[in-house]
Amino acid sequence: MTASRALNQPHLVSDDTRKQVLEAVANSGYVPNLHAAGLRSKRTRMIALMVPSIASGSAFLLAVHAMTEILVEAGYQVMLSERGYDRSRDDMVLDSVIARRPDGIVLTGLMESPRARQHLAASGIPVVETWEMTDTPIDMLVGFSHYDVGVAIARYFHEQGRRRVASIAATEARTAARFHGFADEALRLGIAGRHLQEGSSFVIEPPSQLGHGRSGLVRALEGDPDVDAIFSATDMVALGTLMEAQLRGLRVPEDLAVVGFGDFDFACNVTPALTTVRVDHEDIGRRTASMLINRIEGIAPDNPIQDVGFRLVRRESG
Repeated sequence: MTASRALNQPHLVSDDTRKQVLEAVANSGYVPNLHAAGLRSKRTRMIALMVPSIASGSAFLLAVHAMTEILVEAGYQVMLSERGYDRSRDDMVLDSVIARRPDGIVLTGLMESPRARQHLAASGIPVVETWEMTDTPIDMLVGFSHYDVGVAIARYFHEQGRRRVASIAATEARTAARFHGFADEALRLGIAGRHLQEGSSFVIEPPSQLGHGRSGLVRALEGDPDVDAIFSATDMVALGTLMEAQLRGLRVPEDLAVVGFGDFDFACNVTPALTTVRVDHEDIGRRTASMLINRIEGIAPDNPIQDVGFRLVRRESG
């Protein structure tokens, strides 16, 4: 029984016991038949992770790494599926995942398709939605409010004395939520530039790129030369905004404040260092993995909705 638990439910035994069993298995040359074990237990020991992008530099990778480390330690294999940013593909991608009957599913973002939500709920598979916030998750949720991020940045600009603010946003749902929070609060505070007053921003298609920040600032200044602050969709977009500002002879932050999102590795190393919003990616990954493992083992979460929050990192750009 102890050996079986060490192989199939390693989180239920001590580290010393698990190491002894694994050492004995390695010395014997034994390779467990996971398919047969799955048939007996009606489990696959597989977790499906659906992320928009696995490209190098993707903010989601840090969460995936933290999550995978815990899941693998607990005896699970991880199947990574690139969901993309096109929500019209959700039904097709999800059908393929559910057909493999994983023990759990992790979604980056909320599942918006009514059909997909119904299929997930009916499948009986534990599900954790991540990176966003809602009162009505399919099952469990670990994330934060992107709308509140936007509100916080508008208030920060107001505190810094900015009077004509603009935004470079994206069509992707999370970035759009940040824009709406930013625009609503900027209008309330009376610091919205002309574009926000007209209900518009400079919308880009994901994934965000450096060039989007340059072209976004060009368009912002063409329509409203007095813009004195830009909230960019991501740090990469903000970096492009900084480059274009420098080419135009604008002083940052004296003439133009720039704030990004993500706190990527380069944010503290560019000149001027980028003011941005930091989210604890690893915490999202760890909480998600722990919640999912407990749920699979029949342990209901004390709080199925967990808000990890966010933090404004003040540097030189704004």
